Amino acid sequence: MCPPEIDYQSAEIDALLESAKLMIVSARTAPKSAGIDDIVALIVYGKEKDVIADEMERMARERGLEGFKRDAKNVRDSEAVVLVGVRGSRSFGSNCGACGYRTCEEFDKARKVRGEDFVGPTCLFKSLDLGIALGSATKTAGLLNVDNRIMYRVGAAALRLKVLEEATVLIGIPVSAKGKNIYFDRAK
Repeated sequence: MCPPEIDYQSAEIDALLESAKLMIVSARTAPKSAGIDDIVALIVYGKEKDVIADEMERMARERGLEGFKRDAKNVRDSEAVVLVGVRGSRSFGSNCGACGYRTCEEFDKARKVRGEDFVGPTCLFKSLDLGIALGSATKTAGLLNVDNRIMYRVGAAALRLKVLEEATVLIGIPVSAKGKNIYFDRAK
């Protein structure tokens, strides 16, 4: 009797989705300022992933920015996208002033404004937490030999679609396994 078989395409899809799950665990367990977790994360794939790519293409047309169109192609050519964001409108409580306000109390009272892509002002410590979470997630992908790239445009489109809308800043990390990394040596 022949052993069961798993073709390489099925294996790659399964492995990429499992890798994306491990990337979320890495983002979740990454160190955070004062141990306060304001990180949010989600995996999108299939039709939901392509809806984000559609929105990126719409944004490219509206803004006349080819980078959105180029990155939308990368999203379409990826198996999944890991979205990692932060609730950046929550102050840290250090009165550091990096947000543009003298105190965290002033920051907390400030009107939060949605720009073209994200909501601000953002607490610097929350931004740092997001960066560390993104680094942890991409490190995990690298250890697993999963091609990936941090892309702010993916997160901007996802936020516009109200995906993880509690995030004030959202970043996308598409993942793939091809013969050549699709996220580098791209046309501008």
